[in-house]
Amino acid sequence: MSDISTQLIHHAYQPPSGFESIQPGVHKASTIIFPSVAALRQRDWKHKTGYTYGLHGTPTTFTLEQRIATLEGGQFCTLVPSGLAAVALVDMALLKAGDEVLIPDNAYGPNKAFAEHELRAWGISYAYYDPMRPSDLAAKLSARTRLVWLEAPGSITLEFPDLPALVAVVKAHADVHPAGIVTALDNTWGAGVAFNAFDLGADISVQALTKYPSGGADVLMGSVVTRNDALYQLVHFCHMRLGYGVAGNDVELVLRGLGSLALRYAAQDNATRTLATWLQQQPQIEAVLHPALAGSPGHAVWRRDCTAAACLLSVVFKPGYTQAEVDGFCDRLQLFQLGYSWAGPMSLCVPYDVPAIRSTPWPYTGGLVRLSIGLEAAADLQADLAQSLAAMQYS
Repeated sequence: MSDISTQLIHHAYQPPSGFESIQPGVHKASTIIFPSVAALRQRDWKHKTGYTYGLHGTPTTFTLEQRIATLEGGQFCTLVPSGLAAVALVDMALLKAGDEVLIPDNAYGPNKAFAEHELRAWGISYAYYDPMRPSDLAAKLSARTRLVWLEAPGSITLEFPDLPALVAVVKAHADVHPAGIVTALDNTWGAGVAFNAFDLGADISVQALTKYPSGGADVLMGSVVTRNDALYQLVHFCHMRLGYGVAGNDVELVLRGLGSLALRYAAQDNATRTLATWLQQQPQIEAVLHPALAGSPGHAVWRRDCTAAACLLSVVFKPGYTQAEVDGFCDRLQLFQLGYSWAGPMSLCVPYDVPAIRSTPWPYTGGLVRLSIGLEAAADLQADLAQSLAAMQYS
């Protein structure tokens, strides 16, 4: 009789086949077992036709990748540990020393920081453009441009750009560019629900699955999706060489969240529009920034290209209020908690210093607070906002 440890490790029992459940099984593995040396030598990790090592995928990760590709309207998907990792992977897969990347000035801050530090150190140049002016993008494209980032709407300030117009500018330049130019969209806000990134012309779409696909504010993950096989191979092989991996239990949480994604998106969209409209009427507020609001930057384009909006809005206070008073507004909120990220069940707020994080002109001088609307009742959230606003003397 073998030692009990040996018996447990090499146990012969296999459960019967045919078990099916609503949620996919969770396969957790670093090592993958092969039936023979021949199988080990023949197994191909490059095209997802089999399993070679946990880092290269399991049935659980392959399942989520296919579902995210379907969500986005793409064909190929690669999972990474976070939304920022998705941005970094695209940069590293497509850029080399001497290349240039162009980034919207209102893009997700860590995207810009990665360019300013890592990409610059690797000999890759970068420039920021005004996404609300396609002519500015056209003026900044050069013979070195290899990648153009897009984001809809802009991070924090929520301007909605004319994506087809920006893509058209890039493609017109790419027609005479020796190496071509790739467009990559940060589609975390749209989440594959508000619009289709590829139908609007993007080559690559990335998401922070941390946000809407998870929905629980308890997991970090990102995705890179494309319809282009050549681009996918560049991303896929770079992903393998970097050693990016995601945990089976984290994948399980995102798979669980996907079933309610559209319902959560619609509920939070509806509540956000209700609160945005109400906030426009408050005397302390100079502007409410939300793509679905008439008068918000890019509203006409949003109305043309989108069928929904997400859970984010930003309020700009009248310039008579000090930053301390704006901070006090945040501190007094009881249902809105102070915290980064969004699209989870709980409402959040964060004050931002916009001039410090962008180079293009900002038309407001008052303090800005971004609100993320959760799944609480809109009436309760409105009452919370009202009690905090009431404590601010009108200026």
